[in-house]
Amino acid sequence: MTGQRLALTAITLAALFGSSALAQQHDMPAGMTCQQHQAQMKKEAEMKKHGNVAMGFDQDKTTHHFLMTRDGGSIQVETNDAADTTSRDQIRAHLKSISEQFSKGDFSAPFATHMETIPGTSTMQELRATISYSFEENDRGASVKIKSTDPKAIAAVHQFLQYQIREHSTGDPLEVKD
Repeated sequence: MTGQRLALTAITLAALFGSSALAQQHDMPAGMTCQQHQAQMKKEAEMKKHGNVAMGFDQDKTTHHFLMTRDGGSIQVETNDAADTTSRDQIRAHLKSISEQFSKGDFSAPFATHMETIPGTSTMQELRATISYSFEENDRGASVKIKSTDPKAIAAVHQFLQYQIREHSTGDPLEVKD
């Protein structure tokens, strides 16, 4: 009977560890080589690490959304756990600061997160007088609404948001939805 228990224990452990190992693996996108996928995963890990510092909150405890509108768009960040008031308050502080920095043409925070110049930001700096940024709190975090009537500024805002959507893998639409 001892041999049977040992075999059953071994099978149970293999099933437990095997399923948790599979759950932690990332699916490799179609058409991507193993090396490309590893490079992508490394870049995402670096972005999270830099984002934790630049934004002042844990990226794994929050969800970002970047939404485009006809007159600009919005950045929205919320806690994943409604009871996580620490992250909620950190999000609010960060996005309040972002709305103030962006209105001055300062895009150093996104640069610090991504370690590269973000598409659209040079035009957003140039046309900053035509773009408004408004900070709004919500139950789980906050948002920054970005608006303009200048077509060139709106196109730059859309470039900025599309980059963020791709980099943060939010799944948000890459075009304006009605």
